[in-house]
Amino acid sequence: MSTLALTPIAFEAVAAALRASKGMAAKADIGIAAARLGLSGADAVAVGDDCAAIPDGDGFLLLAIEGFMNGFVAGDPWFAGWCGVMVNLSDIAAMGGRPVAVVDAVWAAGEAEAAPVLDGLRAASQRFGVPVVGGHTNLDTDRGQLSVAVLGRASKLLTSFDARPGETLIAAIDLRGRYREPFSNWEAALEAPAERLRGDLELLPVIAESGLSRAAKDISQGGLVGTAAMLAECSGVGIEIDLSRVPAPEGVDPARWLMSFPSYGYLLSAAANDVPAILSLFKGRGIAASAIGAVTADRRVTVTNGAARETIWDFAQRALLGCGPVAATAEDAA
Repeated sequence: MSTLALTPIAFEAVAAALRASKGMAAKADIGIAAARLGLSGADAVAVGDDCAAIPDGDGFLLLAIEGFMNGFVAGDPWFAGWCGVMVNLSDIAAMGGRPVAVVDAVWAAGEAEAAPVLDGLRAASQRFGVPVVGGHTNLDTDRGQLSVAVLGRASKLLTSFDARPGETLIAAIDLRGRYREPFSNWEAALEAPAERLRGDLELLPVIAESGLSRAAKDISQGGLVGTAAMLAECSGVGIEIDLSRVPAPEGVDPARWLMSFPSYGYLLSAAANDVPAILSLFKGRGIAASAIGAVTADRRVTVTNGAARETIWDFAQRALLGCGPVAATAEDAA
C-alpha cells in the first residue's frame, strides 16, 4: 500500500491548499440551511450526519439525499446518474446501514438530455442491487439537474457524533481506480463486479454490529481532511492526521488526493484494541486501510508530517457545519 510522502516545502503547500479548499468551505452551506430551519445536532434526529437516523422499533430508518453540481451533470451525465446511487449507498453504509430503495429527481431539456442520467442511475441500481422505486421527472427545463435519495435500515449506528478523545482515526479507501477527469472524483467502482461492490459496503454494518466502532463518516466532497473536520465538529473533539500514513495511489498529487472524493472511502474512530480487527476486515477485501491519526480533546484539526505540524481548522475560532457541541464554543468565542 502506497502512502503520501511529502518534503517539508510540499507539506507547507499542502496545508495551505487544505485551508483554502473550496470543497471544505462549501460545507458551511449546511450550517446556513440548518440554522434557517432551526435544526442542530442536538435534535432527536441529529443534523450533521451522513443520513437522518430515525428511530424505528429496535433499529433505525436511514434517509440520505444528494444533489449534484450543474457542471458535473452537464459534463458527465451518465456518471452523475451512477453517482446518484453510489454516493447515497456510501452514506447509508457509513452509518452502519443497508440500503432499501432509491428515488430520484431529474430535470432536463428534453428526453435526449435526460437519457444518459437515467441510464447511469439504472446501471448503478442494478450493479449494487438496490431498486429505483420512483421519483420526479421534468423534461422541460433550461438545464440538467439531479438529486437522488436513498432509504436504508440499521440495527446499530455508526455516527458523526461519537468519536472520543484517545481513539484512533482509521482511513479505508479503495485505491483500485483512477481519476474521472476533470473532476477530483476517484472512481474505483465502474469495473468492479457486483459481488465485490455489495460485499465492500457490507463491511460497515458488520463493524457497527460487532461493536468495533461507534463513529464513522464517508469521505465526501470535502476530501479526507474536510471529512475529518466534519467528524470532529459533530463529536466535539479534535483530530490529528499524520499525512505520511494516509493510503494513496502511486504518484498522485498529495493536495489533490487529500481533497478528492473517492467512490469508496471511510474514516472511522475506534479504540486502540479494536483497530487491528477493523484493518483486517478492510484488507481482507483488498481495500487499503491504515491508522492515520488520533482523536484529541483540543477541538482543532491538525495535520503532521514528521515533526512539522499545521492547523487546518480551529473550532474555537469558527464553526464549519454549525452542528455538534463545538458550534456553541465557536459562537461564544465570536
